[in-house]
Formats: sequence, structure tokens, C-alpha cells
Amino acid sequence: MARPKLTLYLDIVSPFAYIAFYVVQNNPIFKRCDVTYVPIFLGGVMQACGNTPPIKIRNKDKWIGAERDRWAVRFSIPIFAGVPEGFPANTLASGRTLALIERDHPSQLPAAYSALFKTYWVDGSPVQKPEVVASSLASVFGKAEAEKLVARTSEAEVKKLLNGNTELALQSGAFGLPWFECTNSEGVKEGFWGVDHFGQVVEFLGLDKREGGEGFRSML
Repeated sequence: MARPKLTLYLDIVSPFAYIAFYVVQNNPIFKRCDVTYVPIFLGGVMQACGNTPPIKIRNKDKWIGAERDRWAVRFSIPIFAGVPEGFPANTLASGRTLALIERDHPSQLPAAYSALFKTYWVDGSPVQKPEVVASSLASVFGKAEAEKLVARTSEAEVKKLLNGNTELALQSGAFGLPWFECTNSEGVKEGFWGVDHFGQVVEFLGLDKREGGEGFRSML
């Protein structure tokens, strides 16, 4: 029987993308499936779908802050109190850099995501600044190589990488993040949106909730 597959579309700007990444990357329940991370530009998805950013919707702006904190507590995820400097950040620099890493250094993409999510959603640093992106990625690639990667984000070829990934997310059905594209052991594929659908993701993939700890055991 084939191993289930999970493709997770991400943008550093989204706190819920951070929560999804942290859980998938660190929770043992997902060690039983093949995981792929895909960098996209959430702003492009929102524009293509005609979505209004949650922080511009009355009452929802307050609700998502509380919801973010509830999920962080549920899965013991470190997260910045409040919102990072300049939120919501323009993440073209980080997204293009991650797309370049996905192509040229795929084995280091999870570590790059870990570094950038920590920089933005734990430390609260302004990840919209290319120099902050480079400084964050220095922990993965070293200072010189990180600066080279970020310097390439103005190249047309690199821009196309992120644009192409964003289009893939739209074709998959994404309208927001995190977007989970799941294929179970029988080859059936479905898409799920949001960390509040983690329970459905796990069930569809045929994973055992008991292996995921308390956060999953009580989840519908």
C-alpha cells in the first residue's frame, strides 16, 4: 500500500500557515506520510479569488487573533504576543527566496521555513525587509550564501518560480492558507483549508490520531 502524501502550501505572512507548518513538521503523526512544502504568495491567491483580508472584516479581525492563540496553546507552539512589526508583511522577498530554495536546495526547505517562521511569528521581526530574510536564513545557509539567495529575488526567473507555485495552489483549489492537498494510500486526492480541519486531514490520510498527542486525540 502506498504511503499517503501531504502537500502543504505556505506563506510566511499567515499565522495559521505557521501553525500548520509547525504541527506537520514536528508532530510524529505526520512521519507516516510523505510531506511536501510549497511556497506561494498569499496576496496573489486572495486577489485571484476576490477575498477580503480577515483583518479588514469587522469582528473577524479580533476573532482570528484569539483563534490563533487557542491553536498555539493546543499544540504547544511558541508564538509572538500580538502581531509582528508591519503586519501584514509583504512577503514577496521571503516567498521568492523560499521558491528558489525549493528548486535549488530542496532538502533545506523545511529548515528555511523554520527559520523564517520563527523570525516573524516568534521573534516578531519585520520579515518584509530583505536584510531580515537574509539574516534569518544565515542560520541555515551561512551569511554569504543567504545574502546571495535573497539578492536573486529580483530576477525574472525567480519571480516566475513563486508565481508558478501560486498558480498551482489556485489550481489545487486554494483560496486561503494553510491549504492541504492530500492523497491517501488508495490514491484518492482531496483538498482541505485551515488548521481547524486538521482532524479531517488526519482521518483522510488514514493516520492514527493517538500518535499525535493530546492535541489530536480530542479533535473531531
